[in-house]
Amino acid sequence: ADLAGMAGYMHDLGNVVNRNGHSQSGALMAMEILRAMKMNSEEIAVVAAAIGNHDEGSGQPVNPVAAALILADKSHVHRNRVRNYDVATFDIHDRVNYAVENSSLVIEADKKLISMELSIDIEICPVMEYFEIFLSRMLMCRRAANYLGCDFALIINGAKLL
Repeated sequence: ADLAGMAGYMHDLGNVVNRNGHSQSGALMAMEILRAMKMNSEEIAVVAAAIGNHDEGSGQPVNPVAAALILADKSHVHRNRVRNYDVATFDIHDRVNYAVENSSLVIEADKKLISMELSIDIEICPVMEYFEIFLSRMLMCRRAANYLGCDFALIINGAKLL
């Protein structure tokens, strides 16, 4: 749990360099920080691999920490993420995030099921727009859940979609 917490805390560190390739640059930065803190090399490798594999473009759930990080990062969708306050100028990402009124990641260990449950205001964003930009992220969540020996479900406005 501590390693997953560290990975979660540092996973977007690479954005200080550039959004493109941020997972890899962030992994390298995290390695240097953790090495300077005298952390065990094996644990550094676990955290760095998780950070380096959290982006949907090229990442994979290569270890349990990476799988947990993927699920946490990709399920982080909510209107409080929108920094643009002018609704008239929202792009699709702003619109989708703003439309999400509630978001939760539910883990049912006894059923081996990890569910992402969303409430979306369909007056702001139709469910189809959510899928336009988040389908690859949801598929990555499914791979991460599978890595952990669980199924993944996406539930939007009470309807199971994945």
